[in-house]
Amino acid sequence: MYAYYWIFLGLILLCTIFAFRASSKVRSTFAAFQEVGTRSHATGYDTARKLLRANGIEDISIGRVKGELSDHYHPTKKIVNLSESVYGSDSVAAVAVAAHEIGHVVQKKKGFLPYKLRTWLVPITNIGSRLALPLVLIGFILDVFVATTQNSNWGFYLAIVGVALYGLATLFALVTLPVEYDASRRAKRMLVKEGILTEEELPYAEEMLSAAAQTYVASLLTSLVYFLRFALWVFLLFGGRRRR
Repeated sequence: MYAYYWIFLGLILLCTIFAFRASSKVRSTFAAFQEVGTRSHATGYDTARKLLRANGIEDISIGRVKGELSDHYHPTKKIVNLSESVYGSDSVAAVAVAAHEIGHVVQKKKGFLPYKLRTWLVPITNIGSRLALPLVLIGFILDVFVATTQNSNWGFYLAIVGVALYGLATLFALVTLPVEYDASRRAKRMLVKEGILTEEELPYAEEMLSAAAQTYVASLLTSLVYFLRFALWVFLLFGGRRRR
């Protein structure tokens, strides 16, 4: 039993190292290409505005938020928030990040299935993360005090529901991958099509977006390891009690 904990500890450590390197790679790549100006001199704001118009989207506003790489699209508020380092910068890094966020806007407009699924998962994932552990504990209590007198497995089944709810976070991380990769694919195509980047400048944007994608891979791997650890803990918890 203790061997499993050491294995998971090692896996979590590896995921942490990978996530740290991915995050560092994004920041170093962004810093490097923040020094490379675009020939079009389009800023992050210019890029976002031009790509929205090119896709016939008129109901999305563009905001400015503090921080670096804090850019995000808020679909319910219909706003694309660009960070201070992106909004007014005409660097390759800035226009790549801005175009990526517009890629999400286009996904929503076109009904991209993984994007719709991720949006649908947001609220139930939040609820599931809060209910998972309480359901397992309630299930264990039922298993102790009810199963011994009524020979019922309801406590175990309730715990399995808790495990499934906990796993929604991993499913969310999995669905996020095609959403992010597709947004980057759309961004690269739009940047060249609308004349914001030249074919010669595009590889810089590709490197920037590729580095960012690694952070989502790291998130998925970390979430998967935590889910497997949680599931194993539940099965050992119930299995250990029943062996006694």
